[in-house]
Parts: sequence; C-alpha cells; structure tokens
Amino acid sequence: MEDVEIPAYFICPISLLIMKDPVTVATGITYDRESIEQWFLTTNEMSCPVTKQLLPRDNSNDSMTPNHTLRRLIQQWCTVNAVNGVDRIPTPKFPLNKIYAVKLVRDLGVPHLQQAALKKMEALATENERNRRSMAEAGVGKALILLIVTCFKEGKTTGLLEALRVLHHVWSVDEETKVSVIGNNDFLESLSWVLGFDHETGHNHMLLLKIEAILVLKMTIPVINTAQLERLKLEFFMNISRVLLEKKISQQAVKSALHVLVEACPWARNRMKIVESGAIFQLIELELLKPEKHVTELIFNLLANLCCCADGRAQFLKHGGSIAMVSKRILRVSPATDDLAVQILSSISKFSATHEVVLEMLLVGAVSKLCMVMQADCPAYLKKKVRGILRLHSNVWNNSPCIAVYLLTRPR
Repeated sequence: MEDVEIPAYFICPISLLIMKDPVTVATGITYDRESIEQWFLTTNEMSCPVTKQLLPRDNSNDSMTPNHTLRRLIQQWCTVNAVNGVDRIPTPKFPLNKIYAVKLVRDLGVPHLQQAALKKMEALATENERNRRSMAEAGVGKALILLIVTCFKEGKTTGLLEALRVLHHVWSVDEETKVSVIGNNDFLESLSWVLGFDHETGHNHMLLLKIEAILVLKMTIPVINTAQLERLKLEFFMNISRVLLEKKISQQAVKSALHVLVEACPWARNRMKIVESGAIFQLIELELLKPEKHVTELIFNLLANLCCCADGRAQFLKHGGSIAMVSKRILRVSPATDDLAVQILSSISKFSATHEVVLEMLLVGAVSKLCMVMQADCPAYLKKKVRGILRLHSNVWNNSPCIAVYLLTRPR
C-alpha cells in the first residue's frame, strides 16, 4: 500500500484519506461524507473547508450531492490495486431519512410491528452518527423512554434489550431526550427494576439487560433534577450495589455503576441509603480484585464520602481488610488516590478510633505508610493531614520503630 500512488482527487481534503462516500457541496468541492458532516458539527459557521465560502444551513443533510461517478472510480481503482494491499471500498448505504425514522417510531406503537422496528432501529443506530442524528430528530429517544416505562409497568421484557441499546446510542446526539427524563421518576424506576433482575434464572439475556440499563442510567443521572436525586429509593442503591460484583459483568458497566453512586453521594440521605444497601462491603471487595486506576479512584472517592458519616465508618471497619486495603494503595496508584486514602484514615482516626482500630492501623502497616507520605514528594497540605493523624494517636504508636524515625526526622 505504501508504494501505491493514490490519485489526488480520491483523497478527502479534510481527512486526507481515500473517500468511501464522496459527496459534493454547493461550492463544487467533494469531501468524504463522514468527514464533512463532522466538520459541520464542530464548526460555528456552515462553511466550505477549502474555499471558506458560507454554505446553506441545510447543507449537512439533503443538499449534499453524492458523487457516484467518483465513488465508482475509487472502487474500480481499489479493485485493480487489491494485489498491492489496497482494501476495496464498499458501496455506502443510502442515508437514513427522517420520514423513514418517523415511520419506525410509529411502528413501535403497533404490537406486531414493534419487534421488527426495534431491530431496524438498532441496526441503523450502530451504523453511523448520521443515522443517530436522524433518529433523534424523529423523536426516537422519547418513544423508547415511553416503551421502557411501559415494559416496567406491565412487567414485560420483550423488546426491552433493543430499546435500551438504541437509547444508549442516540442519547449523545438527542438533547430533547435528555430534557424528557427530567422529572420522569417512572423512567428511573424502570431502570432500577431492570437492575434488580436475577440473571441466574434468566440466563445471559438478563445480564445483558442489566448492563445496558446501567449504561443508560449513567447518562441519565447527571441530567435529572435535584428533587429526583433526593428521592432515590433504597432499592435503587441496592440494585446498583449488586451490579458491582456481578459475575461476567463488563468493566464499562462497573464504571457506570460507580459513576452513578458518585453522582448521588453528595446528598446526606443518599449516603445513608448507600451505606444501608451494603455498598461499602462491595466496594472494598471490588478494590481487592485490583481493578484499573480509574476504578480505584472512583472507589476511594465513594469510600471517602461514605466514611464522613458514623454508619459509613462502622460498615467500613466491619470489613476485615478495609484498613489494610486503603493503606496498601497509598503511594501506589495516583495522587488523587493518596489524597482520598488519607481522608479515609483521617475520618477513622478522628471519629472511630477505638483502641483496637488504632492497634490495627499499626499492625497492618497504615502507620508506616503515613510516615512514608511524610518522607515522599507529596503536597504540603497532604503532609499536614498526615501529621495530624500521627500526632493524634502518638501515645499508642510511640513504641513503633516507624514512629520513632518520624519523630526524629520531622521538622521542628
């Protein structure tokens, strides 16, 4: 492929790659459809990238003319040069138009056409961004939310997986759908209902449903209003907590579940419900599996917030490996994790430091790690926090060789 000379007029002026679906705009310049559509989405003015001339506002849709002659020439050239490692360019599918998308939305309301409509929507949504925008303009997102709520109220799962998948695909390009979930408590309850499914009795289908539901929920939580966040039920958090250690669950689903908990955590009543749901035990168990850095940071963010309340600290200390796990992660993951770990140990040492807990901190190496922070290249504010923890229980820890070294080397 490197030795093959590509004709200049086969190259898209934006991507500088061989065009797969060449289209000509009003200025007479030809671009690859995907590249010029992305240009229209990102530029403030509808202009031709080459000539800088302004284009009609509808140029990103119907007024782009497919250049079939050029496409056939490109395809023929690719076929001839296949022996040189050039891949053939497939004939592009006709762009989805709004009329057809509206028809699919109507078919959702007809029982015997519903499943076929969902299958077509899923295929179109996974194909390209252009289709997703057309579907959003046709009101697909709102129709799917209504269908998901209907499934919840009627206790049916037929078509639910496809509906969740399509909604996940069109969400990012559909502002109207985002607005429609504000104040829609039925939709939140529907997603919680799906997360509560027991996939052991429903084989792999139920697991896939839960994965898609948590992915949609992650996108939903940031856009709902404060009143909805404050009224989340205990069952909601219990269902999310179960997802964390679900067998065969995807990493993307685990991250989404953690993000949902982080979004809900700032409210005190939600923190109490998260603690009551048993999430702290699940979070510690998940961290003991040594997940990737971002997951660890999300877990420590939650633990630091949950340890701000007495019940949270009590649940944290009930797990036999909690303090050891937190201390082991210090100086091993990231500065953000160090900060959150010190915050957790600070909460424990200030408000829940029984004699047994203070001794455990010494025995499992938490005190040694805190001393290492004092000697490491850490921010001054973090060292100040650590110094406060060490001084708080120095009467118990003063026989530790580690503390002795710290006391000898600390600034006077």
